[in-house]
Formats: sequence, C-alpha cells, structure tokens
Amino acid sequence: MKLPLIGTLKLRGRLTLYVTLLAVTPLLLSTLAGVTTTQQMMQAQVHEMLRIEAEGLKDLVEASLAERETSVRSWAEDTLLRESLQRDSYSLSDGVLSRLQMRYTTFTGLVLFTDDGRAVSASTPALRDSFAGQEAVVRDSAWFKAAQEGRFTSSTLAHEDPVFGMQVLHLAAPVMESRGGRRMGVLLAAYDWGQVGEVVKAALARARSRKNESFALEVRTASGTVLFDSRGKDAWNIPNAVAEQAINGPEIPDVGDGWRFVALSDPEEVYATMNQMRVGTAVAVMAVMVLAALAALLLSRGITAPITRLSQVVHRIVQEGDLTQKPDVRSDDEVGELARSFMQLVDHLRETTESLQRGTQVLTDTVAELTRAAEEEESNLTRQAAALQQTQVTAQEIKQTSEVAAERAAAVLTVATRAEELGHGSARALAESMSGFQALRDQVNEMSEQISGLNERAQRIGGITQTVKGLADRSNMLALNAAIEAVRSGEHGKGFGIVAKEIRTLANQSIQSTAQVGGLLEDITQAIIKTVELNEQGHARMEAGMDQVRTSGESIHALTEIVQDNMNAVRQISGAVSQQNAGINEIFSALTDLSSLMHDTMVGLQATQRVTQALREVAEQMQHVARSYRV
Repeated sequence: MKLPLIGTLKLRGRLTLYVTLLAVTPLLLSTLAGVTTTQQMMQAQVHEMLRIEAEGLKDLVEASLAERETSVRSWAEDTLLRESLQRDSYSLSDGVLSRLQMRYTTFTGLVLFTDDGRAVSASTPALRDSFAGQEAVVRDSAWFKAAQEGRFTSSTLAHEDPVFGMQVLHLAAPVMESRGGRRMGVLLAAYDWGQVGEVVKAALARARSRKNESFALEVRTASGTVLFDSRGKDAWNIPNAVAEQAINGPEIPDVGDGWRFVALSDPEEVYATMNQMRVGTAVAVMAVMVLAALAALLLSRGITAPITRLSQVVHRIVQEGDLTQKPDVRSDDEVGELARSFMQLVDHLRETTESLQRGTQVLTDTVAELTRAAEEEESNLTRQAAALQQTQVTAQEIKQTSEVAAERAAAVLTVATRAEELGHGSARALAESMSGFQALRDQVNEMSEQISGLNERAQRIGGITQTVKGLADRSNMLALNAAIEAVRSGEHGKGFGIVAKEIRTLANQSIQSTAQVGGLLEDITQAIIKTVELNEQGHARMEAGMDQVRTSGESIHALTEIVQDNMNAVRQISGAVSQQNAGINEIFSALTDLSSLMHDTMVGLQATQRVTQALREVAEQMQHVARSYRV
C-alpha cells in the first residue's frame, strides 16, 4: 500500500526520507528506552533510600523504647522502692530515683506514686511537689490507668505535659509486693521525646550531604497523628511528596506498636537531575535528527544521479532499438557496477541479436530436415506395430497354458498339505498314546507297591493271631487249674469253679476264632500272591506293547519326514510354476505396454509434425524480431 505523500516523491526524496527514518528511529527508541529505564532506576533508588531511612528510624526508636520499657519495669521491682511504700518512709526511694535520673539523662524525671495517685517520692523534691494536690488528675490520666493494668500507653504523647513543660512519653509500671503480688503503687519515668531529634540527626546529615535539603522524617500514630517531625512544629506540607514508611510491628512488643515512621522529600528536588537529563537528551536528539536529514540528502543525490543517466540510456534503447548507446557512469560503487553490468547486458543482447539472425536461417533448414525424418519414422513405426501385434497374440496363448499349470500345481500343493497335516496328527496321537502307556505303567507300579504293603500287613495280622491263640491256650490251662483247685476247695470253691468253666469256654471260642482268622488270612495271602503274579504278567505285556508303540512311532515319524520332503518339493514346484506364471504375465504386460507405447509414439510423431509446422512459423517471427534492432 502506498501512502499519499510518499507515493508522489521520486527516488531521491524517498531515499532521503527512508535513510532519515532509519537513522533517527532506532536513536529515538533507544533514547526513550534509556531515559525511561534511567528514570525508573532513579525513582527506585530514591524510594529505596527513603525506605532505608524510615526502617533505620523505626529500628532505632523501637530498640530505644523496648530498652526504656525494660528499664522501667526493672526499676519498679527495686527492693528499696517496695520497702519505702510498705514503711511509708521515702528517703531511700528519693536517693534511688535521684541516682537513676543522673545516670539515665534521657528521662526528664522519675516519680513514685501510691496506688491512690499521691506522689510520695521523686528524683527531685521540686518534681514531687509539682504533683501535690494532683491525685485526682493522676488517677484519671491514661498512663496511670494503663500502669495499673500492667501495660504502657502513648496516648498522652501528642500533647505537652503541663508538669514537665515539654512533650514526654509517660512510661509507668506498677510496683508490686514481692510475695503477695498486691499492687502498692506506680513508678512513672518521663522519657524526653525531644531525644528523637538526636536520633535522626545522622539521617538528616546524610541527606544534606546528598544536597537533599527537603528531606524530613516523621513519626505518626496508627491513626495518622504526628508525634514527631524533624522540620519542627511549624512544618510545611510538601505537595506530591515522595515518601516511604515503615510500620512498627508486634515482633518486638513496645509502646510504639503500630506507629508509622515516614521518610519524605520534595519530588522537584530529588528528581531535578533526571529532569535536566531529559532536556539535554531531547536537545541532542533534535541535533542528531537534523544531521541525519542532511546526510541522507547528500547520500540520495550521490545514489540517484548515475541511476538517472542510466535510465535515459535504457529509454532510448527501448524507444529506438539502438544498441550502440553507452551510459556515462564512472563511479566504482554499486551503481557503477550496475552500469557496467548493463553495458555487458547490451553487448550480450547485441551478440544475441546477431546470433538470432543467423540462427533463424539455421532453424528454417532444420525444420525442413525434421519434416523429412518424421515421414520416414512414420513408415518404420507402421511395420513395427504389425510385428508387435503378432507377438502379443502368441504371448496370450502362452499365458493361458501357464495359468492351467499353476492351477494344477496349486491342487497338488493342497493334497500334499493335507497329507502333511495327517502325518502331524498321527505323530501327536502316537505321542499321546505313549503318554497314556507311561501313566498306566506308573499306576501299575504304584499298585504293586500297595499290594506288597498289603501282604506285609496280612503277615503282621497272622503273627498277632498266633499271639492271641497262645494267650487263649494259656487262659484255658489256667481255667483248668482253677477248676481243679475249686474241686479241692469243696463247697466254698463252687462259685470259683463256675467262673473257671466260663473262662475255659471263652478260651475255646477264642482258639476257634483264631483258627478261622488264620484260615482267612491264609486265603488273603494266597490271593495277594496270585494278584502279584498277574500284575507282573500285565506289566510284562504292557512293556511289550510300549515297545511295539515305540516301533510304530518311529515308522510314523519316518513316514512324516518323507511326507515333509514331498511337501517341500511340491512347494518348490508350485513356487516355480507361480514364478513362471508371473514372468509370463510380466512379458504379456510388457508387450501390452509396448503396444501402447507404439501407439503413443505414433501420436507423438503426429504431434512432432505439428510442432515442426509451428517451429516454421516461429522462425519467421524470430527473423522479424531480429531485424528490429540496430547492431
């Protein structure tokens, strides 16, 4: 898209404008970025400096307050002060408070009160007398109530104390009994708030050394009430002041928790250097822009003058066709190289025109020769097409024969595959039979072992039976002896004789039962022996059967290998027939492609004849164009 103003400018004007923009735009961007970055860095430095000063003031005041509070609490636990309140005698407490006053000069005064607000002892008698008759005022004061509750308060710091005549921080702590824990009074230590000014002197001196006369430090409560201002009570308000604050947190508990310590300064003073830098940078950029525009104008004039002369030569060549023109350009820069390249182009164009004139005549003669060659090629192709047609018919017959052979080879391959599958099935069935015979042999062996164990148990039972028979014989003998003794005993042994008779009867029955059991065991033993013989005969016949099965397995395995060899041979034959069929198909396809190629050649030959006619017409047009240039 062309801009309305730039589109009306010539090359010299556009070059001047573009070069100026290219030179000035990066300068403006870098200058703007540098000024912005510098401004941000300076602002960050100013805010960081103010933050550091505010944090420093906070740390100093916080540490000072914590130390003072600790001191006051330790003083309130002094034994002499407790004894003075208990005895209502305060000469010792006056001495203690006086010594503390002289040692800690930051305190304006120390006063000991009873629990009802009466001042009984102080660091100076005058200070004690100044609280005379002020019991009600003391009891109603915020610092006294806070002390009775065991805490410190700064609520009275914003106003000047009428007794001390200055702004003081009332640090009051309760005085408690050492044993009972009863509150006996309150110890007040008035901290001179003006001492904060001594604390900030170092920070103010540092600001003055930086030429920052408007630097100030403030201490404010959480609600915003000013407790301290380094500029004094009549301080002026700085509009849009640059300020940073630090808040006294609860990390170190003290009376100043929640106070805000503010460091501020006048922005016109702290940013004066930055404003001067911006003005100087703007002036420098304007000067560079003017110089860049002048340099761009001179550069564009040096570039466009040779181009203008070269454009005039090109115009004459286009309008008049005069290739004898030469541009007057003598520079060694890119424009000079362009002029020399243009002259080389004109020389090549002149040589090309001359060659074109000679080539058109040669082209005309060549077209005539091509016409004659095309006619002869057409006659030869006609004869080749007839021979190719006959060859294609013969290839079709061979293809049909090959397809029949391939179908029969596939049938043989199917039968061989079936035979191979049957061989594998027989081998698997034989293997399963061998496994079954093996399992049967294992079962027969296990049965033989069990029968042997049964025979041993029967023999053991026979031994037990003999033992029982011996016991029965002995019992019969004992019963006979008992009967003889009963007869001898006469009337007294009749009962014993009856018992002996019954024992003999039982012994005879035991002997008969033992004889029957022996007969049965003999029969069982004979049956076991017969079973063992039959088992051994069956085992022998089973071993013979297994040998026959192994022999059959070997025969079937050999037969399977023969079938496998036949199967491999059939596969090779089928593969050879398939390859032969594929080769014949490729031959037929090649003949078909050759026939198509012959047809395409005939069509191309006809197109060549048409192209030859077109070349003849082009040659005539080239002769006309070549004659239009003057060389």
